Amino acid sequence: MPLSHEIERLRAEHTALIALARIVTELTNTPGPPQLTELTAARGRLREMLVRHLKCEDWILYPRLRATGDPDLMRITNEFELEMGDLAAEYVAYDDKWEPKRVEAKWAEFGRETAAIFDVLAMRVEREERELYPLADKLYVAAAALGPAITDEATISS
Repeated sequence: MPLSHEIERLRAEHTALIALARIVTELTNTPGPPQLTELTAARGRLREMLVRHLKCEDWILYPRLRATGDPDLMRITNEFELEMGDLAAEYVAYDDKWEPKRVEAKWAEFGRETAAIFDVLAMRVEREERELYPLADKLYVAAAALGPAITDEATISS
């Protein structure tokens, strides 16, 4: 898939992840546990999409961006990897910790931990949208100006 399509897909996933996080946040902003089946379903959808999204960035996007040889992209990609660590594993650990009975028993603590991890996720999304993706867009636009053969996946990712 061309880099521009990959970035657009990741941006769309950011929008969907934010929407799912809002649903979970609304459910956790109640004085007591809501219907746990609704909360569990929303958390499950969020976890599935988030882990897939983060792995795509870590395993596919970041290596492709580094492979461009562009110094700005290489620098910022390395910064993201160092600063963000293994966010997918951290999220899975958080999610595994909060099985439904524990959520119900420790509702306030669950709400605090959920808000904290969502803050970290929001920061990553915001930084990618503000810093990383615009650099990738610029690279794609520059490559497109050189001709259609330059913008195919093989050329940009090599």
